[in-house]
Amino acid sequence: MVDWEDVRHFLAVAQSGTLSGAARNLKVDHATVSRRLAALETALDVRLVDRLPRSCRLTVTGRQVFERALEMEAGAHAIARLAKAAHAPLAGRVTLSAPPVLVTHLLADHLPRFRKEYPDIRLSLSAEGRVVSLSRREADVAVRFVQPDEASSVARKIGTMAFGLYAHRSYAHLSAPERWEFIAWDQTYADMPAQSWLFGIADDRPVACELTHSSEHLIAVRAGVGVAGLPCFIGERDRDLVRIGEDIPSFARDIWLMVHRDLRKAPAVRAVMEFVAATISEDQYLSIR
Repeated sequence: MVDWEDVRHFLAVAQSGTLSGAARNLKVDHATVSRRLAALETALDVRLVDRLPRSCRLTVTGRQVFERALEMEAGAHAIARLAKAAHAPLAGRVTLSAPPVLVTHLLADHLPRFRKEYPDIRLSLSAEGRVVSLSRREADVAVRFVQPDEASSVARKIGTMAFGLYAHRSYAHLSAPERWEFIAWDQTYADMPAQSWLFGIADDRPVACELTHSSEHLIAVRAGVGVAGLPCFIGERDRDLVRIGEDIPSFARDIWLMVHRDLRKAPAVRAVMEFVAATISEDQYLSIR
């Protein structure tokens, strides 16, 4: 009988292409991955991976086993989701993945309310920009700015995040648009729509600095570094900032709430989804109109 743990380690090697990469992804040491891979090859009596100096390459049989292993992984995750959905109502741990800007400037502020209403649910709130896989159980619930395309997930639009140009009210070039300098996103988010929108406005005017997250942009614009493109739900509430460039093109991102279809009726998961949807809809700058 094949050991699922051996198969899981083989999958990590196949997906990362190296033993060290698999070890990092699984949070184990290099020796454990090597031992598990060897155990699977011994149990099957076939070589699955060619160990090269800097990488691991699947053999012909290894590629065939890899396809079956993916099916095993999907089945294992499905079992775990069904078990989670059967847990006691309104209790347990629920993981929520959301963009950093919404976690830092909105959702975290409302956690006391959620805790008061659902004291037996442990909400694990992760601020991350990457698209997580619900089928792989990387999160139970996710909030994203793009409509998800996972066939096993269900999603609905819960809000719209509009952007505007903001500067500190004491910014030296506030009344001279031709002298504005801009605060842009760094290469981490170089391809995101907000960056294209901002560069379209800046045109040939200089970029003062590049920062990763909107929270850092907010600090920089408060310090008078330059002009920033901020979500309106942040910029409009800051008394030290003024909105500028009324004739600039409008820009907004849709906000999507998604969950795996196997978990959508689990009471604790539904409570988290309702909390997120209500928090977004109650905000005048994010609600759908």
